[in-house]
Amino acid sequence: MRGLDTNVLIRYLVQDEPQQSRKATQYIERHCTGERPGVINHMVLCEMTWVLEDNYDQSRTEIAAVIDQLLRVSQLEVINAHIVWKALADYKQSNSVEFSDNLIARINESYGCDTTVTFDVKVSKQTNFHLLK
Repeated sequence: MRGLDTNVLIRYLVQDEPQQSRKATQYIERHCTGERPGVINHMVLCEMTWVLEDNYDQSRTEIAAVIDQLLRVSQLEVINAHIVWKALADYKQSNSVEFSDNLIARINESYGCDTTVTFDVKVSKQTNFHLLK
Protein backbone atom coordinates (compact mmCIF):
# COMPACT_ATOMS: atom_id res chain seq x y z
CA MET A 1 0.00 0.00 0.00
CA ARG A 2 1.03 3.57 -0.60
CA GLY A 3 0.01 6.62 1.37
CA LEU A 4 -1.26 9.65 -0.51
CA ASP A 5 -0.44 13.17 0.60
CA THR A 6 -3.06 15.89 0.41
CA ASN A 7 -1.38 17.70 -2.48
CA VAL A 8 -1.40 14.56 -4.65
CA LEU A 9 -5.05 13.87 -3.81
CA ILE A 10 -6.07 17.48 -4.51
CA ARG A 11 -4.30 17.51 -7.89
CA TYR A 12 -6.03 14.25 -8.78
CA LEU A 13 -9.45 15.55 -7.74
CA VAL A 14 -9.43 19.07 -9.16
CA GLN A 15 -7.14 18.65 -12.18
CA ASP A 16 -6.13 22.32 -12.04
CA GLU A 17 -2.35 22.26 -12.46
CA PRO A 18 -1.61 20.35 -15.68
CA GLN A 19 1.79 18.85 -14.91
CA GLN A 20 1.11 17.84 -11.30
CA SER A 21 -2.45 16.74 -12.08
CA ARG A 22 -1.19 14.48 -14.85
CA LYS A 23 1.47 12.95 -12.57
CA ALA A 24 -1.03 12.44 -9.72
CA THR A 25 -3.55 10.83 -12.07
CA GLN A 26 -0.98 8.55 -13.66
CA TYR A 27 0.36 7.49 -10.28
CA ILE A 28 -3.04 6.75 -8.75
CA GLU A 29 -4.34 4.97 -11.84
CA ARG A 30 -1.20 2.84 -12.25
CA HIS A 31 -0.24 2.11 -8.65
CA CYS A 32 -3.42 2.18 -6.58
CA THR A 33 -5.44 -0.98 -7.03
CA GLY A 34 -8.02 -2.96 -5.15
CA GLU A 35 -5.23 -5.27 -4.01
CA ARG A 36 -2.82 -2.45 -3.11
CA PRO A 37 -4.92 0.66 -2.53
CA GLY A 38 -3.63 4.16 -1.96
CA VAL A 39 -4.10 5.03 1.70
CA ILE A 40 -5.82 8.23 2.81
CA ASN A 41 -5.43 9.07 6.48
CA HIS A 42 -7.53 11.36 8.65
CA MET A 43 -5.16 14.34 8.38
CA VAL A 44 -5.29 14.16 4.59
CA LEU A 45 -9.10 14.13 4.69
CA CYS A 46 -9.17 17.17 6.97
CA GLU A 47 -6.65 19.09 4.88
CA MET A 48 -8.52 18.13 1.73
CA THR A 49 -11.80 19.56 3.06
CA TRP A 50 -10.11 22.82 4.05
CA VAL A 51 -8.40 23.16 0.67
CA LEU A 52 -11.56 22.37 -1.29
CA GLU A 53 -13.57 24.86 0.75
CA ASP A 54 -11.04 27.69 1.06
CA ASN A 55 -9.16 27.47 -2.24
CA TYR A 56 -11.76 26.00 -4.59
CA ASP A 57 -14.98 27.39 -3.09
CA GLN A 58 -16.56 23.94 -2.86
CA SER A 59 -19.83 23.74 -0.95
CA ARG A 60 -20.46 21.41 1.98
CA THR A 61 -22.58 19.27 -0.31
CA GLU A 62 -19.80 18.99 -2.87
CA ILE A 63 -17.19 18.20 -0.20
CA ALA A 64 -19.45 15.56 1.35
CA ALA A 65 -19.85 13.97 -2.08
CA VAL A 66 -16.07 13.83 -2.54
CA ILE A 67 -15.59 12.14 0.84
CA ASP A 68 -18.41 9.72 0.05
CA GLN A 69 -16.74 8.77 -3.25
CA LEU A 70 -13.32 8.34 -1.62
CA LEU A 71 -14.88 5.94 0.88
CA ARG A 72 -16.43 3.87 -1.93
CA VAL A 73 -13.51 3.54 -4.36
CA SER A 74 -11.68 0.24 -4.02
CA GLN A 75 -8.40 1.72 -5.30
CA LEU A 76 -8.27 3.99 -2.26
CA GLU A 77 -8.45 3.01 1.39
CA VAL A 78 -9.55 5.55 3.96
CA ILE A 79 -8.13 4.63 7.34
CA ASN A 80 -10.83 3.62 9.82
CA ALA A 81 -13.51 4.13 7.22
CA HIS A 82 -16.26 3.18 9.68
CA ILE A 83 -15.34 6.21 11.79
CA VAL A 84 -15.17 8.47 8.75
CA TRP A 85 -18.64 7.32 7.62
CA LYS A 86 -20.05 8.45 11.01
CA ALA A 87 -18.22 11.78 10.82
CA LEU A 88 -19.50 12.26 7.27
CA ALA A 89 -23.08 11.65 8.41
CA ASP A 90 -22.62 14.23 11.18
CA TYR A 91 -21.12 16.69 8.69
CA LYS A 92 -24.08 16.28 6.36
CA GLN A 93 -26.54 16.95 9.19
CA SER A 94 -24.74 20.03 10.49
CA ASN A 95 -24.95 23.39 8.77
CA SER A 96 -21.88 24.91 10.32
CA VAL A 97 -19.54 22.40 11.98
CA GLU A 98 -16.49 21.49 9.93
CA PHE A 99 -15.78 17.93 8.86
CA SER A 100 -12.59 17.93 10.96
CA ASP A 101 -14.54 18.68 14.16
CA ASN A 102 -16.97 15.86 13.43
CA LEU A 103 -14.07 13.52 12.76
CA ILE A 104 -12.38 14.51 16.03
CA ALA A 105 -15.52 13.65 17.98
CA ARG A 106 -15.98 10.32 16.20
CA ILE A 107 -12.33 9.32 16.70
CA ASN A 108 -12.64 10.18 20.39
CA GLU A 109 -15.86 8.18 20.58
CA SER A 110 -14.07 5.17 19.07
CA TYR A 111 -11.65 5.34 22.00
CA GLY A 112 -14.49 5.27 24.51
CA CYS A 113 -15.02 8.99 25.08
CA ASP A 114 -18.63 9.89 25.79
CA THR A 115 -18.01 13.53 24.88
CA THR A 116 -15.37 15.88 23.50
CA VAL A 117 -14.76 19.05 25.49
CA THR A 118 -14.40 22.27 23.50
CA PHE A 119 -14.33 26.05 23.84
CA ASP A 120 -15.99 26.40 20.43
CA VAL A 121 -19.60 27.45 21.07
CA LYS A 122 -20.73 26.53 17.56
CA VAL A 123 -19.18 23.06 17.76
CA SER A 124 -20.52 22.46 21.26
CA LYS A 125 -24.06 22.37 19.88
CA GLN A 126 -23.26 18.99 18.30
CA THR A 127 -24.33 16.06 20.47
CA ASN A 128 -20.79 14.66 20.75
CA PHE A 129 -19.37 17.86 22.25
CA HIS A 130 -19.54 19.65 25.60
CA LEU A 131 -18.81 23.37 25.98
CA LEU A 132 -16.13 24.04 28.57
CA LYS A 133 -17.12 27.18 30.47
